[in-house]
Amino acid sequence: MNKQEHAYRVIRGRILDGTYGPGYRLVMDTVADELQVSTVPVREAIRRLEAEGFVVYRPNAGAQVAPADADVWESAMTVLAVLEGYATALAASRLTPLDISGLRAVNTQMAEAMQRTDVLAFSRLNQQFHAEIFEHCPNSHLVDLLHDTNSRLDAVRRTVFTHIPYRGLSSIEEHAHLIDLIESGAAADEIEAAAREHKLRTVEAFRHRQAEHELAGLTPSVAAAGGEP
Repeated sequence: MNKQEHAYRVIRGRILDGTYGPGYRLVMDTVADELQVSTVPVREAIRRLEAEGFVVYRPNAGAQVAPADADVWESAMTVLAVLEGYATALAASRLTPLDISGLRAVNTQMAEAMQRTDVLAFSRLNQQFHAEIFEHCPNSHLVDLLHDTNSRLDAVRRTVFTHIPYRGLSSIEEHAHLIDLIESGAAADEIEAAAREHKLRTVEAFRHRQAEHELAGLTPSVAAAGGEP
């Protein structure tokens, strides 16, 4: 792995795990010192992260971690719901019994992560669960769109379960239902609807929780909530 790739992965990881929160100023000299590299690979890594939406440049401030944006998160999640619902329906008949066993194992790991309140592991496993389904989709262009949309969501993603904790359990239950539909050979439109509604329920739950906070005089944001089950 070259120095630029290393810098990119480290900075991106720190953004995703909250070490570098929204608005955090990325001072190249400081980051370079931390990574024990020159500023050149750090600069290239930051440019790459800017292109992906993780970083923005502010006048007189330089590079900063992009602010969390609830509208961006909602829009991306709605698109993801439609794309993933269709991709799941197309992929369903291609999943083998071994694939289905793998999905159940991931869902079990999600339950274990939830029990120990490991929200980062839960989010990672959730993404793995859905990827293990849509990677079987025969439409490669659709798979590319899903990867792109997920990448854009990563730029504003924080775990939703700290903000809407009950969605964690609901997500696991909905995953189990989706697995049962696939295993039983349910109709494609039924599978598509279940996968799509699974994502949209998270959006609705977030909106409901946001409204509650606004009534209480609080201002919840995706920074505290923005991953997705």
